[in-house]
Parts: sequence; structure tokens; C-alpha cells
Amino acid sequence: MKNQQLSLYVMGGSQTRSDSLDGGSRIFIECARRWLTSGMTIYFYTSEEGYTMLHRYGLKTIKFVVAPSSKYKRLGLYGLYAVRTIKQCINVLKAKPQKDNFVIYSGSDFFPDVIPAFLMKLRFKRAKWLAGFYLFASSPFDNQTPYKGKSSLKGLIYYLSQLPVYSVVRKHADMVWVTSEPDRNKFIGKRLKAEKVVAVRGGVDTKTPSLVPEPKNKTFDAVFIGRFHPQKGVLELMDIWKILCGKKKDAKLAMIGVGELEGAVREKIVKYGLEKNVVLFGFKDGIEKIKIFKDSCVVVHPAIYDSGGMAACEAMACGLPGVSFDLPALKTYYPKGMLKTPCFDLVQFAQNILDLLADEELYQKTSKDALDWANEWDWDKRASDLLFQIKSITKE
Repeated sequence: MKNQQLSLYVMGGSQTRSDSLDGGSRIFIECARRWLTSGMTIYFYTSEEGYTMLHRYGLKTIKFVVAPSSKYKRLGLYGLYAVRTIKQCINVLKAKPQKDNFVIYSGSDFFPDVIPAFLMKLRFKRAKWLAGFYLFASSPFDNQTPYKGKSSLKGLIYYLSQLPVYSVVRKHADMVWVTSEPDRNKFIGKRLKAEKVVAVRGGVDTKTPSLVPEPKNKTFDAVFIGRFHPQKGVLELMDIWKILCGKKKDAKLAMIGVGELEGAVREKIVKYGLEKNVVLFGFKDGIEKIKIFKDSCVVVHPAIYDSGGMAACEAMACGLPGVSFDLPALKTYYPKGMLKTPCFDLVQFAQNILDLLADEELYQKTSKDALDWANEWDWDKRASDLLFQIKSITKE
């Protein structure tokens, strides 16, 4: 049903690359495509990279408010974020909405998104603030933190910076979107009732895979898709693949994604002599990505710290069974279609992949479960459900 009166002001200034896509950005892009057809007007406060990324995905009817900041990259990530936060706050102070009962959406827990959203909420009392909080930073005192060694300081800064954001969101947001069920309990309280904290989980394209034919023979034993980030376990995956290749010398792994650990991954590939066993594709999307999925047998999700992760489900929508560690969030995020490995048993992880490749009955059962589960993630349904949630807070 058309709704010409619903306006969404999106704070998305934390995007630093236009050639990659995190989970929060994917959720917004896929939902925005559908929301725009309902008559929603979207104002997007972003960086040059965010502007380029959304145009690449065809979202040209969005009204953009871009804060130029490329020349400040020399200041490093934190300096860049500081500049963007200030610039977007200035843009928010200049904003003149036609009405004051609109919805503000902060797409992440980072300062360039949260602080301008909070400022706009303070300016317009009747506006509703929808806060996306898709990952809780790991405690630097946790033995399982992905931020170790040279990354320790970065992990500490991230953890400390998130504390005031968490407090502000709990006290002032009208609705919070998290990734998985376990994170809901961290927000539910006297002010934010259970129905105001939504586990978004994400979505997948369930239609495009049918347009790509199945190859006669698959090239890759497994595929990974995600950011090359400490949380995603990409370095651990190199250790796993070394173990696996000790039992299956010709095993091949496809890796889709980019990120800060690209160099470290390449170093491990050379160190372990896996040049013929691992292929790095960089960032891929659409048909290109699905072709790689269909040319693979298993999807691996070796995250060592995560609140969910929808990327693996994109491969599951092509019928690929998965293997992951048995992280708490994944118990509800991927209750089927994925073999769970005791944390963080690299040998067993490799064995689970081999079991799927060798046991036809196990493979077919897990593949069917994966496909059934992925079909419940259809983006059309997810976007419709989330639009309903947005409308619910505008009626208060």
C-alpha cells in the first residue's frame, strides 16, 4: 500500500569502502529497494564511498546528503570518523524536514552514524529513532577476543567507544535492530520493551540462484564469503585448510571478500604452500557471486566472534550445506543446514568439511536443510516485516 508520508532519515557515514559490503549495509540496501516502491522518501547522510556504493546498487532516487571527507583519510580511521561525525552533525543542524514525526535510522554503532542520529532526535522531539546495533564489541579481557597481538589496541578502542553508544541507544532510541536473538536481551528493559528490540537476522536473494545453471563438475570443495576481518576467522581458515589438504591434497577453497587481513591471508597461503588450493576472488556480488557458490560444494563460516552473519546463508540459498563453529549466536541464527564444530577445534572443523564431501547421505540432508532455512530469509518478506516495524513506532 502506498504511503507517501513516511520519511526515513538514514545516517550512514561510517562506510569507508565502496567495493565491499558489510551486513548492516546489505540490510539497508535490500530493504530500501523495496521500501522506495511503497512511497517512502529516504534521505541518506553519507560519505563519498556510501554514495558510490548505493548508486552501484541502483538506489539513485534516494535524496543524498554527502559529507566530502576523502582528503582526510591521511588522518587514519579515527581521524576520518571524527571529521565525518562533525560534518554530518553540521548537516543535521541544517536539516529542515517538512514534518517532525519522521523516522531516523542509524545504520551502525559507529560515531558517524549514532551521534548525528542522536542530535537529530534531540532537535525534533516527535521524530522516532531506530538504531541499528548489529554487533557487540568483544571485551578485551575475553580470551576469545578476535583482537589479539597487533590488533589489541584497536579492539580496546572499539570496545571503549561502544560503551557510551550502547548507553545512549538504550536511553533514547525508540526501537533497536540487532542481528540475533541473544543480543535482544541486552536492550530489553523498562523503557525498551521486547517488541521494540527486533532481531533482524538479515535476508537472502532466493530468486536469482535459479537463473544460474548448475555446473557439471564443481571446481571448489568449499567457499568462504565475508569481510577479511579478525572476527570472521579468515586466518584460522587458512590453518583449517592446511589441515584439510593434509588429507585431501587437491582440495580447493574459494574466498570472496576484501578487508584488512587480505595481506595476512596471502602470507599464510604462501607459508603453507596453498597457492594451488586457495583462490581469492576479491569482492563479488550478484550473478558473479552465485556462479562461484554453484561451483562450490560447501560454504564455510569460520567466524570466531560473531552475532550471526548472513553471508553464509546466501550460499545456503544455492543449496550449499555449511560448517561453522558452535558460537552461541549461531544456535538460533543457523539452527539447521550447518554442521557446528566445537569452539575452536580446527581439526574437527576440517573433518566436518571432509565428512560432508565424503558422505552423500549427510551432504544431501544438510543441503536440503540449508535450502529450506534460506528460503525463510527471503528479502521481500524481510523488508515487508521491517517496514511494519518502522510504521509501528510512527503511530505512537
